[in-house]
Amino acid sequence: MQNNVGLKLWELTQSGRKGIAWLIDPDDIQSQSFFENQLLEAVELKIDFFFLGGSLIQQNTIGDIIKFIKSITEEIPVIIFPGNSLQFSPLADAILFLSLISGRNPDLLIGQHVNIAPILDKSKVEVLPTGYMLVDGGQTTSVHYISQTIPLPNHHPELAVATALAGHFLGLQYFYLDAGSGAPNPVSPEIIKAIKKKIKSPIFVGGGLNTIEKIKTAFESGADVVVIGNGAGKNPNLIKEAAEYLESARILSN
Repeated sequence: MQNNVGLKLWELTQSGRKGIAWLIDPDDIQSQSFFENQLLEAVELKIDFFFLGGSLIQQNTIGDIIKFIKSITEEIPVIIFPGNSLQFSPLADAILFLSLISGRNPDLLIGQHVNIAPILDKSKVEVLPTGYMLVDGGQTTSVHYISQTIPLPNHHPELAVATALAGHFLGLQYFYLDAGSGAPNPVSPEIIKAIKKKIKSPIFVGGGLNTIEKIKTAFESGADVVVIGNGAGKNPNLIKEAAEYLESARILSN
């Protein structure tokens, strides 16, 4: 297995350049022509990653979607963000090997991982061992319901830090802080700052990032990669706004 995606993530983190990932839920794709236009704009904006997956995918079209993405660009890595072990395709560049360390559901801590491990071993897909931490975003989201776990409180950074440290000591190399798709409140800046202070690994932040102000706050608090999903569907200009902000921030830092 290659480690090109992992290297890119660590380079973003160590350089402080930051990155943007567009989370594509197959069930949210309206039409192929509209999706193609979205992809072309994302390529023009030079986003860093495509994430592909969802909590509840009704049709497993992940392989077909990856083929379509790669027919448009081979430059932007496609990373599977799996809701379960069935959400996989050997055509992906990498997979977030998520362990839900904020919950106590054994199936999402290790169970699903055992099911897919032999398949991953035979594939060329890069495996990114990731501590997945659900944070209370103000309402029960689909990921909370499907995972059957209680999210971390958004106002107790010390609990989030202890959880991240446990994952770090277990050897997890990446961390994903998620308030859940469509959450009214994103992960608090206090939690992002506290974890970033203790953990030097790449940190993804997603869920509830539906305005450029919230995205800026996540970046400024220490997020290495912001993940924009549901917010881009409601505001088609959101990814563009985020990319323009990030580009201006990179220029100012040089």
